[in-house]
Amino acid sequence: MSNEENEDNKEEKRLLVLVDRFEEMINKGNQYYFETEDLEEIIDYYFEKNISKKGLKAIDFAINQYPFSTVFHLRKAQLLAAINQSQKALEILSYVESIEPSNPELYMTKGSIYSQMGLTDQAIENYKKAAETSEDVEEIYLAMAFEFMNTGKVDDAIFYLKKVLEINPENEIGIYELAFCYEMNFQLEESVKFYKEFVDKYPYTYTAWFNLGVSLNRLSRFEEAIKAYDYAILIKEDFSSAYFNKANSLAALEKLDEAIEIYKQTLEMEDPDATTYYYIGECYEKKEEYEKALIYYNKAIVINPQVADAHLGIGIVLDALDRTAEGMHYIKRAVELDKENAEYWYIYGELQKKMLFYEDAEASFKKVIELDPTNAEIWLDYADLLFEQENKNGSLEILAEGIKNHPQNAELHYRISACLMSIGQKQEALSFLHSALKLNYEKHNELFEYLPDLKKNTSITELIESYKK
Repeated sequence: MSNEENEDNKEEKRLLVLVDRFEEMINKGNQYYFETEDLEEIIDYYFEKNISKKGLKAIDFAINQYPFSTVFHLRKAQLLAAINQSQKALEILSYVESIEPSNPELYMTKGSIYSQMGLTDQAIENYKKAAETSEDVEEIYLAMAFEFMNTGKVDDAIFYLKKVLEINPENEIGIYELAFCYEMNFQLEESVKFYKEFVDKYPYTYTAWFNLGVSLNRLSRFEEAIKAYDYAILIKEDFSSAYFNKANSLAALEKLDEAIEIYKQTLEMEDPDATTYYYIGECYEKKEEYEKALIYYNKAIVINPQVADAHLGIGIVLDALDRTAEGMHYIKRAVELDKENAEYWYIYGELQKKMLFYEDAEASFKKVIELDPTNAEIWLDYADLLFEQENKNGSLEILAEGIKNHPQNAELHYRISACLMSIGQKQEALSFLHSALKLNYEKHNELFEYLPDLKKNTSITELIESYKK
């Protein structure tokens, strides 16, 4: 055991002796003498262990023994705030302010309580007072940044997070939260600019390189992101998050073998993780190495049966292996785990259609439209489903509704035109065909894919040709 560990053990034993002595005094109703430092340690012990009743007893005892020590009044206010007795806490703080108005902890505590109460202006006002009376403002600026973040004032949060990093460039919370703020503010280019300048000044700050990588990745600048992650790894060799994100960027570039290798390295640095196994499975699925994909998707589910994406992945892979009926079970499970996921319902509907479960497929497609009407493809697929069952009127209704939601989508116009022609409503069909050709002439073959016989119709082909001219 090292000297440092030895000292830590001694300190822990000394603290436990103090706590035991205090509890013995309370239990026996005796009155012992404690130094102020000892009482502070006892109180902090109860704070850390979240033992509020004993903590309050220790504070009241300390106040009784040292009535003019503001430290104990502050601790009492903090404890009362923690158990949702904010008003009582503020009353105590008013007393502290009357005898020690330059105490920064007083204003930090008040700021924290007002924040807890949702009174942002009062919270910020007190944090500013704390900054005016304190020599160490790093934590104060951080608290202000969080307050602004919580109320959606992201520009103000960015301002104070930058101040934090000016004071302490190694403040990891500041580095990570600033990146988050830039993302919230849709300022990814600004984020890249800031972190590039930051790593120029502080090149050994691995968290800054990591966040530079995150911002570049969000901008789909994957090659640059990988370089940033590599610098982070160079500085901190066991930085598993950097390995994981690097693997994500490699996968986005379709460098699947490299991505798999890096994901596996991540697993060597930390406990097995369902998400990592899932992503390895996804890489193997893209490589069409389906048996390996199944192995890793199943590993993800063993660790966490609630990972809906892994169930979905198994279902898709089994379908690719012509085991669609088996795959349906897993797709259904994914839907059960995430009922509001339109993509899951879409895939579920497609497999149901493939299995000729038309009513079920229709119900799934309806659910997709309910969850995500902005997806133009679902209107086309749902209309197809009905058309194939000879429900042409139903198909027309869906296409018309789709056009209401996507008036500029040429495919919907071509499809409804073909559908109308198939039931003999030529005039209305031509109106939609004109619209479709205006929207996108290049997609006119959509019409013939749906109704190949129309290629023999000279009036239709001449109309299409006229738009080409």
